[in-house]
Amino acid sequence: MPLLSSIQKFIHHESAGGIVLMLATLAALLAANGPWAADYAQLLALPTSVRLGSFAIDKPLLLWVNDGLMAVFFYLVGLELKRELLEGELAERRRAMLPAIAAIGGMLLPALIYVACAWQDPVAIKGWAIPAATDIAFALGVLTLLGNRVPAGLKVFLVSLAIIDDLGAVLIIALFYSHGISLPALGLAALCLAGLWLLNRRGVTNWLLYLAVGLVLWVAVLKSGVHATLAGVTAAFFMPLRAQNRHGESPLRALEEGMHSSVAFLVLPVFAFFNAGVPLAGLSPASLLEPAPLGIALGLFLGKQLGVLAFAWLAVKSGLGRLPERVGWREIYGAAVLCGIGFTMSLFISGLAFETAEPQLMITSRLGILAGSVLSAVAGYLLLARQSKG
Repeated sequence: MPLLSSIQKFIHHESAGGIVLMLATLAALLAANGPWAADYAQLLALPTSVRLGSFAIDKPLLLWVNDGLMAVFFYLVGLELKRELLEGELAERRRAMLPAIAAIGGMLLPALIYVACAWQDPVAIKGWAIPAATDIAFALGVLTLLGNRVPAGLKVFLVSLAIIDDLGAVLIIALFYSHGISLPALGLAALCLAGLWLLNRRGVTNWLLYLAVGLVLWVAVLKSGVHATLAGVTAAFFMPLRAQNRHGESPLRALEEGMHSSVAFLVLPVFAFFNAGVPLAGLSPASLLEPAPLGIALGLFLGKQLGVLAFAWLAVKSGLGRLPERVGWREIYGAAVLCGIGFTMSLFISGLAFETAEPQLMITSRLGILAGSVLSAVAGYLLLARQSKG
């Protein structure tokens, strides 16, 4: 079946990429706390620029990774979401409603828990969205360790929820973490969107043309003050799905398949290496009790599981959604705990929230992300392993 095949390929890439992601995280922690710490810091701050005449984009290498590579990641998320909405698991209303409603709960409750912990700190409160997102690669990587003991329907539920979760993260970034809006740049972005719409309307199937216009869109959005990752998701929605190119392939499916390996094994590991290096000198377990790291850790570990489980239950009881085949509430709860693995997305939002804040707040927030994500990974694995034995 084409749908099952595409989901299996997705899970294979993402779960294997999760292992690479773990190695990149370990390498970042070693680099930030070993004899190479100064070299690692210099690498992140390395000035990098692209110039074309008087036009230039000047950023430290860290921001090129966060603004550029993550836009590629979100482009893939957009392709996946469009396919799922039109032909995949999310095309059938009741199947789509369960992960969609669960994702809302999984974003809302962690944010509320964070706000409850940090509302008295005017700087820390800016990080309210940090525990709201799920790292799909890490979560599926943990599921893969359980092999065939996990029902296929649970994997599909987790994939669908995480994709919707990522879209929610993009909207949060666009609405709350954009600044210094430039109307001329937004005008150019609007022209690019019109060009993408025209290409789609006329049945153009050469994906290189879409990517070329998408690159200009990315630059325009970057210069507009709206975060550049929004360009990735938006551009992806114009890629043709049902038309066929001269090779008899769907341009969207062909591009999605081609991007999975590079995103799973290059984009996300590079992002993790540049963002997960937490200098641990001077930190102690007591550092986790500060408002920001405590709110993040509790939001990821408790807020995610309670929000996903409660809203999934409401969806089923109200008749809006239904459980996947061979999946019960114990399995849903195990998946809900795994949704607390925020990691790459949480690190990304942390950088946006605290980029102008105290450097120590950046460090302690990452400590909270690591603590909440590790707790969720271990607890989720143990829960699902125990259920599969039963």
